[in-house]
Amino acid sequence: MTLDDLATIIAARAEADPESSWTAKLLAKGPEKCAEKFGEEAVEAIIEAVKADKAGLTSEAADVLFHLLVMLQSRGVALSDVMAELARRQGQSGIAEKASRDK
Repeated sequence: MTLDDLATIIAARAEADPESSWTAKLLAKGPEKCAEKFGEEAVEAIIEAVKADKAGLTSEAADVLFHLLVMLQSRGVALSDVMAELARRQGQSGIAEKASRDK
């Protein structure tokens, strides 16, 4: 599965009955709840990384990616837009890119 595949599935499930789809249920609660859930999953991934639990981190990383895409969906941000931003930054040093945002 690719992130594009997952984003497509999430977009389709956004139209589903919230009683039959976790994704639809989460999206129905609004962008703030989607962002909160993403944050929870990110913290869980951090904990697994600190514990050096490879299997746990793998599982939590999957949750992070899923909930990131749900959060993006909740605000109408396409994965292709995020990928375009990453492409724009390609070839630029991370230090230089960060410095350009601090201005």
